[in-house]
Formats: sequence, C-alpha cells, structure tokens
Amino acid sequence: MPVVTKPYVPGTPCWVDLMVPDQQAALDFYRDLFGWQGEVGPPETGGYSVCLLNGKPVAGIMAAMSPDGGEVPPPAWTTYLATTDADATQQAVTKAGGTVVMPVMDVMTLGRMGVIADPTGAVFGIWQALDFGGAEVVNEPGAVIWSELNTGDTAAASSFYSVAVGLEAAEMEGAEGYSSLSASGRVIGGMQGLDRLPPGTPAHWLTYFSVDDTDSTVDALIRAGGNVLKPPFDMMAGRMAVVQDPQGGAFAVINATAPAPS
Repeated sequence: MPVVTKPYVPGTPCWVDLMVPDQQAALDFYRDLFGWQGEVGPPETGGYSVCLLNGKPVAGIMAAMSPDGGEVPPPAWTTYLATTDADATQQAVTKAGGTVVMPVMDVMTLGRMGVIADPTGAVFGIWQALDFGGAEVVNEPGAVIWSELNTGDTAAASSFYSVAVGLEAAEMEGAEGYSSLSASGRVIGGMQGLDRLPPGTPAHWLTYFSVDDTDSTVDALIRAGGNVLKPPFDMMAGRMAVVQDPQGGAFAVINATAPAPS
C-alpha cells in the first residue's frame, strides 16, 4: 500500500473532499464503489466525515452548506494544495490575481485551510497541516492517483500557480496539448485547456481515483445511480472514464498502466 509518511511538499495535492446535499447517501455510495469506511462526524466538526481506506484517511465528505447564508454550492470535489503557511499563500494568491472564496481559518488543531479561485475560475483549497497532514494512502485502488487542472487560459493559469503556490508547468512529452504540473521538481498533476472538453465546461480541478478495472467500476457506478460524462477509453496513462456520483459530484477513474511520474 502506498502510504504517505512524510509531510506533503508545498504545492502538492494533499487532500480532497466532497460537498453534497445528502452526506449519508454519498458515504454509502463511495463505500460501495471504493470500499471507504466513514460516518457522519460530530457536531463540533460540522458533521465532517474523514473516510478511511484500509484504516487510513483517504478523502472527506461533508454536507453542503453556505457559509454566508446564501445559495448552497453545487456538489463538487475540492482539491487541496499543501502549504507551510496558509496566510502567506492567501496573500500570494490575491497578489497573483486569484480570489479568496473562503478566508484562511483554523480547523480545530488539525490545520489551517482556505478556499481559492484562480484567475480562470478554477476553485481549489489550501491546507497547512498541523495535527492532520492529509491523505495517508494514495496511488492505489480507491485512492487519489492524479489531480488535473482544466482551464480556459493555460498561460494565465501557469503564471498564477507558479507565483502563488510554486507549481511549474511544462509540456508533457507524448501528450499534445497537455502539461505536467511539478512541485519542487516532482510531477504532481496535469493541466489542459477547456478546448479539449465539451463546450460550456467551466474551469475546474478534476480528481482521479485509481481502480482495478475501469469498465466494471463504471458499470457499478451506473447501477448505483451515477452518470457517465466520458465513457471508458484508453489513453497513454491507462484506461479512464469521467463520471458523476448520483448527486452530481464529478470525478475520474483510471486503471493506470503507465509508470508513475518521477
């Protein structure tokens, strides 16, 4: 099992969580799809659920809510990038043209977090670890294996993430129109333009979960009430599909057969 035992390098995706209207239904769905164990958390955490895979934290699920009492946001997975100083990162984000969606705040003694929109509209979180470092299992079936920025302006996004969080973009060899994103020299995700996606798709970070069999996972998702946005297909990294859970949260699944990036 690929277990994370060291702090995440700044800029690296370290956690993902899902906000949905029906938290218990989501917990049941992902339990059946990926084998996660999780339950609605205590009131002091707002009911937040830290889901476990083989006993280790893998992702979070929470009930949708609006912090300002306005419209509740649609179901979505959020990718969190690691930082050693959330306040400094928030300042860097605003100077680089990003927007603070949720100002940095303490999450008990677990860490400090904020939610940001980059200049192209893609939303992500930042996480400064204290007692909780983030996902403790990655790159195995049921866990996050890849994070991808989909943006309408790759040049603007490249500049923003370089200045704000230290991510460097570079064209990925053998993948025309696709760039790698690196933190301290290590590839941690990818980036592509929205021109490669259906018209009207907004800028977003897409979470990829590893699976043993993409086609059977998609079949199970359909039987559970999920929706297929892009049916299983073969690509350079393996066989993947883009799907939605029954409440509309979008994510990708992949049976990765290519070597992991170094």
